[in-house]
Amino acid sequence: MSIVKVIEVIASSEKSIDDAVKNGLKEVSKTVRNIDSIYVKDIKAHVKGDKITSFGVICKVAFRVDE
Repeated sequence: MSIVKVIEVIASSEKSIDDAVKNGLKEVSKTVRNIDSIYVKDIKAHVKGDKITSFGVICKVAFRVDE
């Protein structure tokens, strides 16, 4: 029987939402193995004046726990 654990991570990027998700996955992959999926729970953009300065995401990362 497989057990799947879910953790929540926050990541950001100055480029795009897609890049923020990729940055989060890249960092999580350094310490978590067996990642199955990543679910974007929330998205935000930081604004200064009339320009978006960075994008942020809150993601749930699911991974299989070793038996």
